Amino acid sequence: MLRVINYDHQSSDPLETLKHGLNAEQKYLPCEYLYDHTGSKLFDEICHLPEYYPTRTEIGILQDNLPSIADELGPDTMIAELGSGSSNKTEFLLMGLINPSMYIPIDISRNHLIESSLRIKRDFPNIEVVPICADFHRNIKLPIPTRHVGKTVFFFPGSTIGNLQPHEATSFLNRISSIGGKDCGLLIGVDLHKDKQTLINAYNDKQGITAQFNLNILSHINSMTGSNFKPNQFKHKAIWNEQLGRIEMHLISQCKQIINFPGSNITLEKHETIRTEYSYKYSLDQFADTASAFNVQHVWTDRNNLFSIQYLTSKNLHLQMQYSPQQMRKVS
Repeated sequence: MLRVINYDHQSSDPLETLKHGLNAEQKYLPCEYLYDHTGSKLFDEICHLPEYYPTRTEIGILQDNLPSIADELGPDTMIAELGSGSSNKTEFLLMGLINPSMYIPIDISRNHLIESSLRIKRDFPNIEVVPICADFHRNIKLPIPTRHVGKTVFFFPGSTIGNLQPHEATSFLNRISSIGGKDCGLLIGVDLHKDKQTLINAYNDKQGITAQFNLNILSHINSMTGSNFKPNQFKHKAIWNEQLGRIEMHLISQCKQIINFPGSNITLEKHETIRTEYSYKYSLDQFADTASAFNVQHVWTDRNNLFSIQYLTSKNLHLQMQYSPQQMRKVS
């Protein structure tokens, strides 16, 4: 029997959210709308592209350093995964830990959550699995374990933290520290600074899969709202914003056009862009400053220093969240 904890987290009105973004000086669409059924399938393809280093690099770091990670986390750990998705990386982690006690996947997609939780429960019968169906950006409480637990450790792989501006990331991590309580830990994936071309290639592959993924957001918005975006009148572009230290995905209007959108018309000039995503890249010192609610205990990287997995322990500052949950992208 699988015990599922449900939170009734009401989302903001998506129509108003979209309208606000499309009427901003720099037009934007929240990156969560990249992930309808088609978008999710395309993103799975992206994760296997030769140019897209984050997924394979993070998994490689995890596999190569499991004994060291297990030593840091200690025995009888309770793992709470933020935005668990398919829990694929979690399986690598659980296999290497010392007698993990409990696994708490947290995800807003109930069907996906239950499917992956049942698989983990089957593959790791000695671990208590208690999924939480919730938006992990909102107020949640971790369940009380029914057996002995050593450390409580949040697992946040995939560099999803990069989808927040640094001050927003600080606020988010403060809140995670508050939820976890005294001495909780955080095992997090953080994408690192690297040369511009590697980043551009990762977000603009030769096969054009990322372009399809980006353009698909317009079809998704059309189906949601009844708007009339014409994807063939836009072009995908990845931009490295040196000043802000982030990679950005944009859709460039190829002509002047007026989009019929519920409640208003949206005018786009030729070459005007709609930003659909950004992802900040950090130096190790920058991320340590951003994660000010935590102390960095250990950093593991690949040999090319493209990516890092970091283990941090909480200072337990009990500070509040000041960011928009819609800015968090699903990243595998």
